[in-house]
Amino acid sequence: MKLNTIDPVTLHGFTQIPNFILRDPGVSIGAKTVYALLLSYAWHNDLCFPGQERLAKDVGMGIASVNRFIKELEECSLIEIMRRGQGKTNFYTVNFVVKKRVRKS
Repeated sequence: MKLNTIDPVTLHGFTQIPNFILRDPGVSIGAKTVYALLLSYAWHNDLCFPGQERLAKDVGMGIASVNRFIKELEECSLIEIMRRGQGKTNFYTVNFVVKKRVRKS
C-alpha cells in the first residue's frame, strides 16, 4: 500500500484499536497503549516481535511498566507470546477475540 498524502497525521501511518478494547474498563490505559503499539508494529507485515527496550522507548515508559502491561494483555488473551530463546525478542500474536478473564481474589 502507498499513501499519497502530505498530511503529517497520516504520512507515517495510523493504528486503529477495536472499540471493545478501548472501552473496556478492566484493561488499563497502559495496556491499551502497548496493545496499540504492538498493532502498529504488526500491521505492515502481519508479524510482531519488538524488543522490550524498543517498546519502552516508543511508549515512553520503563521496561518494568511495559512488562507489566504485556502480562496484563496476555492474561486477558489480547496477545499471545512465543518466547524465542535467550537473547532473542519474543514473538507476539495480537488477538482481536478475547476470552473472559478469571479474576484473582
